Amino acid sequence: MNRCYKNSEELLERALKTIPLASQTFSKSITQYPRGVSPLFLERGKGSVVKDVDGNEYIDFVNALASITLGYCDSSVDNAVISQLEKGVSFSLSTVLEAEVAEKIVDMVPCAEKVRFGKNGSDATSGAIRIARAFTGRDDVAVCGYHGWQDWYIGSTSRNLGVPEVVQKLTHKFSYNDIDSLIRIFEENSGQVGAVIMEPMNVEFPKDDFLERVKKVTHDNGALLIFDETITGFRYSEGGAQQYFGVTPDLATFGKGLANGYPLSAVTGRSDVMKLMEDVFFSGTFGGEALSLAAASAVLDKLKSEKVVSDLESKGKYLLDGLASLIESKGLNEHFSLAGHPSWSFLLIPDGKTANSFELKTLFMQEMFKKGILTLGSHNMSYSHSYEEIDTLLAAYAEVLPLIREADEGGLVLSKLACDPLKPLFKVR
Repeated sequence: MNRCYKNSEELLERALKTIPLASQTFSKSITQYPRGVSPLFLERGKGSVVKDVDGNEYIDFVNALASITLGYCDSSVDNAVISQLEKGVSFSLSTVLEAEVAEKIVDMVPCAEKVRFGKNGSDATSGAIRIARAFTGRDDVAVCGYHGWQDWYIGSTSRNLGVPEVVQKLTHKFSYNDIDSLIRIFEENSGQVGAVIMEPMNVEFPKDDFLERVKKVTHDNGALLIFDETITGFRYSEGGAQQYFGVTPDLATFGKGLANGYPLSAVTGRSDVMKLMEDVFFSGTFGGEALSLAAASAVLDKLKSEKVVSDLESKGKYLLDGLASLIESKGLNEHFSLAGHPSWSFLLIPDGKTANSFELKTLFMQEMFKKGILTLGSHNMSYSHSYEEIDTLLAAYAEVLPLIREADEGGLVLSKLACDPLKPLFKVR
C-alpha cells in the first residue's frame, strides 16, 4: 500500500531551515531514511505502534534506536514520571532518587560497585575513558564497536571532521573475535594503552572465549576493560551482557533502555576506579534530573518483577526462527542472512548481483514502510511486541524479500526506487 508523506515532506523543508539535517540525531535523519518514501516525523507511540504526522501507523522495530525496551507510554513508567513531576524536575541539591537508582543498578550489574549518571551513551563512555586514563596514567585507547560522538572515539572513524589529529592518533581499532588484532595494538603501543572499550556483543556472538581472552590481554598489559553496554544492558539479561556471558569488566556504561526512552545513562564499575570521579571532572546540571531517574527506577523494578528479559529473548527467537525458515524455503540465502542476539538481531543485506547493499537496503525500507513496518534492518525487540505483530512482520518479509531478489537479479533495483538510494554514514564494523 502506497502511503502519503506530504506532511513529513513539508515539515522536513521547515526544519531544514533551522536544524542541520532536520534532526538532532544522524540515525533519525534523511541520512538513514530515504527521502520521499519514508516517514520522517513521528507524532505519537503506544506499546509497539507509532503514528507519523501523516496519520500512518507502523509496528516499530527500531524503538527509538533500541532505547524503548518496555514499549511506548508504558504505564508503570508514565505513572512514576507523573508522580515525580508533581514534586519537581531539577533541584538545587541532589535527590534521594539518585541513590535509589544507583543502589538498584549495583544490585543488578556484576561490575557495579559505584554509579555516576549522565544523559546519553556518549556521556557515559567518555566519562569511563577519562577515569580509565586517570587511573592508569595512559592516554591511548583500544576500541571495538560504536561508542558515541565525542572526539576520543569518533576521530577513529571517517566522521572525524573537527577532531584534532593528535586526538585521532590516540584511538586504535581492533576487530571483534580477533584477539590478535588487540594484541597487536598493545605490542605496537607498549605501555601506552590505558583502556580497552568494546561492545561485548553486537552482530556476532563471541567465539573461542573471546571476551575472557580480551580481559586477560587487557589486564596483562596493565589496562582497564570497559564494556559499552549502552544497548546490551538490561536487554541481554538484567545485569547486561557481562552477566549473560559471565565476564565482568572493570567498568561498564549503560543508557538507552535504562529509562525506557528517558534521557539517562550511567558509568558503573569498581570502587577503586570509580572513586576517581571525586576528582575527575564529570559533571552536568542535568545528571540528577528527577523525571529520568523516576523512569529508570520504574524500569528496573519491572525488570525484577516481570519476565521482561526472557520475553524479549523468546519473542526475538520466534522472529528469527520464522525468518530463517522463510529465507531457506524461498531460496534467499545468497541475498539475506541473520545475526545478533534474539533481543537485538539483524537482517543483513550484502551487495547483490546488480546493486550494492545500500541500494538494496533502500528498496527494502521503501517496501517495508508501505506494509506498515518501521525498520532499519534490525529487530530491536520491546516487551510490548506481540506474537501477532511478529507474524505481521514475517508476512511482510515473505513479500518484500523475494521482490528484492528478483529486482536485483533482473537489474531493476534502481528503476523500482521512488527515491535516491542511501549512502553510508560511516562504517563501524
